[in-house]
Amino acid sequence: MTFRLGVIGGGQLARMMVPPAIELGIDIRVLAESEGMSAAIAATGVGDYTDLETVRAFAKTVDVVTFDHEHVPQAVLRALVADGVAVHPGPDALQFAQDKLAMRERLGELGIPMPDWARVETPDELDAFLADHGGRGVVKTARGGYDGKGVRVVSAADQAEDWFAALAEDGRGGALLVEELVEFRRELAQLVARRPSGDVTLWPVVESVQKDGVCAEVIAPAPGSAGKVAEMAAHIGTTIAEELGVTGVLAVELFETTDERILVNELAMRPHNTGHWTIDGSTTSQFEQHLRAVLDLPFGATGHREPWSVMINILGGPTDGDLDTPLRQAAADQPTAKIHLYGKEPRPGRKVGHVTVSGEELDDVVFRARAAAAFFED
Repeated sequence: MTFRLGVIGGGQLARMMVPPAIELGIDIRVLAESEGMSAAIAATGVGDYTDLETVRAFAKTVDVVTFDHEHVPQAVLRALVADGVAVHPGPDALQFAQDKLAMRERLGELGIPMPDWARVETPDELDAFLADHGGRGVVKTARGGYDGKGVRVVSAADQAEDWFAALAEDGRGGALLVEELVEFRRELAQLVARRPSGDVTLWPVVESVQKDGVCAEVIAPAPGSAGKVAEMAAHIGTTIAEELGVTGVLAVELFETTDERILVNELAMRPHNTGHWTIDGSTTSQFEQHLRAVLDLPFGATGHREPWSVMINILGGPTDGDLDTPLRQAAADQPTAKIHLYGKEPRPGRKVGHVTVSGEELDDVVFRARAAAAFFED
């Protein structure tokens, strides 16, 4: 029997699911949003993922449906489940990655450590929260934000005036999320995979470095994380995966605070940028593990192939759009670097690829990864 797996969304995450699918003999099919997307090599359809009949027709061609992103509407997801389609992760779990307010409320019920937060429906409520939290805070739209979008650091409610106006125009009684501005030492990420049968596996916690709200570098494992930090991150990740009923890969973005707490920042229920290093640096990549998880296959090992791995995102790329020349230069200069390009046209801030280097000495690995990635800078 050949497993037929359907992926909704044609971005780079779907693209990176293709190699392990081929290795495992999985018939992988992709519903892309438009022609020429990153996962075009596996795209068997192009259509609107918000349209039930489009998604329903795609689901009839596969055994299991999973996702490249978390934006498929709940109504569509629940209709698929009602049709008897195996959807992983399911809508009951995915709702907490789609709605930040719902996520904060549920994690609070579970006793998961988080920044102090509030639901605010009016500018006055936001100003009151800011006054109680040192005059500054982080405001987020409840839905749709990623890679720094839908997130603002504010010191007054009028700095989110347009978001409040949009909520009023929408007429559905929405709200914004406001959080305390956390003093953190660094950002971490814990990746977890969970099967429908309940088995859970984890990779070592990693450190991520952000640039303008976008992940720029990842160091695996996070330096100095052995012991208490790793144990806390693993406990948080496992608890969330089990209590929310996540199936597939879950990424838990974390703050390590200056007073040695570990707090949950964001959740993603899919392979995640902070796990791209696993393609080359782990025995089993997050993409292969995601396939194994959603198909309820036994998990692969998650140990490191080398003591250290460093992943650098290629953001933007050359302004002339030429990726071939820097590819040749980087490959020649850093032959141990693994270069992954996503088939995207360069543009400012866009993730067009990444570079991973693994090795024995962290300083050397960082140098070689940054050196390879530098060839793609404008």
